[in-house]
This record gives sequence, C-alpha cells and structure tokens, in this order.
Amino acid sequence: MALFSSLTPVFIAIICVLIGVILKKTNGEKEKHETKSKLLSRPWVDEDLKDGTDHHLEEEEADEEWQGLDENVAHVPFFAERYPEDEMIKRSKMFYELLNKRRSVRFLSDEPVPREVLDNVIRTAGTSPSGAHTEPWTFVVVQDPYLKHKIREIVEEEEEINYKKRMGDRWVNDLKRLRTNWIKEYLDTAPYLILIFKQVYGQLPNGKKKTHYYNEISVSIACGILLAALQNAGLYTVTSTPLNCGPQLRVLLQRPANEKLLLLLPVGYPKKDATVPALTRKPLEDIMVVM
Repeated sequence: MALFSSLTPVFIAIICVLIGVILKKTNGEKEKHETKSKLLSRPWVDEDLKDGTDHHLEEEEADEEWQGLDENVAHVPFFAERYPEDEMIKRSKMFYELLNKRRSVRFLSDEPVPREVLDNVIRTAGTSPSGAHTEPWTFVVVQDPYLKHKIREIVEEEEEINYKKRMGDRWVNDLKRLRTNWIKEYLDTAPYLILIFKQVYGQLPNGKKKTHYYNEISVSIACGILLAALQNAGLYTVTSTPLNCGPQLRVLLQRPANEKLLLLLPVGYPKKDATVPALTRKPLEDIMVVM
C-alpha cells in the first residue's frame, strides 16, 4: 500500500505528460491542416506583397502636412472632338475588331522592334488616369541580353516551385489545356521586356513620403491601355505575373523600395510558326448587364 502511495505521483506525472503530448500532436495536426487549407485557398499570393520594404504611411504622417500637390492647379477650357453617330459606330466597331485580334503569344521572334514604337506605346500608357493624378507607375524597358537572361533565370526558378508546390493541383490542371509551364523562352528571345512597377508611395523633395491613392488600380488601368497600344502598333505579348519574383527583380533592376512589380510583358513579333490556343471569348450578353 505504501509502495502504491509513493508511486501514485509518478503515475499522475506520466499521465499528464501523455495528455500533453496527445494535445500537442492534435493541435499540431490542426495547425498543419489549417495552413494547408490556406495555401490551397490562396496559392497565388505573391511574396512581393509581403516584402518588408512595403512601408505604409503612418496616419499622422499622411495627415500632418500638405503633400506637395499644387492646390491651385489652373483649369483650362476643354475642347472635345465629337463625331457624327454613324462615325462613332464605325470607329467603335473598328477598334473592337482590332483588339479582338489580341492574343497572348508565347512564341516571340528576336526580330528587332523600332525603339520609337516602344517609346510611343509607353507614352500612351502614361495617359492613364490615376488617383489624385499621382501617376504611380514606372515602366522599366529591358533590352540588354544579359539582363533578360538573368530575369529568365529568376522567373523560371520561382515558376518551377510555383508549378510543383505553391499553385496546387487544380490550378496546374487548369493550365494544362493551355500547354504552359515554367519554361519561359520568350524572356530571352523577345527584343524587349517591359516590367511595370507600381509606386506604393511617392517621395517629396524633403524626403517625406507622399500618398499614392489607389496605386494598384491606377497602374492596372495603365497596363490595359499599354496592351491596347501594343496591339495597335502590331506588337504582341503575353501578360506575365511572375509570382514571388518581385523582390529579386526589383533588386536586379535597381528599383527603389517604394516600387513593387505588378506585371512583366515580353514584347515583339510572333515567330512564323507561333501557335495560340483555340479559345473563344464570352459573347456580349454574358459580360454586360443593362439596367
């Protein structure tokens, strides 16, 4: 009896340890499952969005003083060109037919493209509207073969991980019909790469940060205008969002900490044997609601 009494604390201690181990294992499995669920539900999150250099303006700093925007912008008369109704219909139809020929082309020729054309299409993108006219975009044009190849190495390394681990089976299977993978030959062959960066904040002459309102939406609109301008000029591209490559590419291209990579566009002419998937677009009645 005395022996049993002396061993009782030991038994109790062992039981407590076992319970602790079981609970820890259960919680660990639960956390692992939750983490896996999160990864499956949002596999497309770009690591660049979690880049430590993404400094947010403090409220007191943003409201503290005037941010350098001219309070007395002159307003001038606006003269709009107005077309007759039949001309409007004709122009709208022609523009639709032009852009309806736009396709994402992954087989690009190394044939040179006039630099002036690139200048003009980027000027066109720069006409985009932006929050408080902050124009929060930077278009980095890369034509140097060494830099293009370094970009390809960075993108392919991350893309292979994306396809094999980050993206999940559903996404990878959805892409199979388009025959895409992590090999991006066009990053070497295209005469130009355009990397579009959004400026998450601006810089005032006194070193303080300036708020860039709706910077992602503003830059996204500019990208759409850029795609239309490329199509109008007879150039082709494929919209590339290089997941988890942003910080490395920003460092490679020596861009400042307030810039985040939003889109990468290889630009050029299609190869003579280029192919594209036989896809169709939704009809008007599926994309427009009139109320």
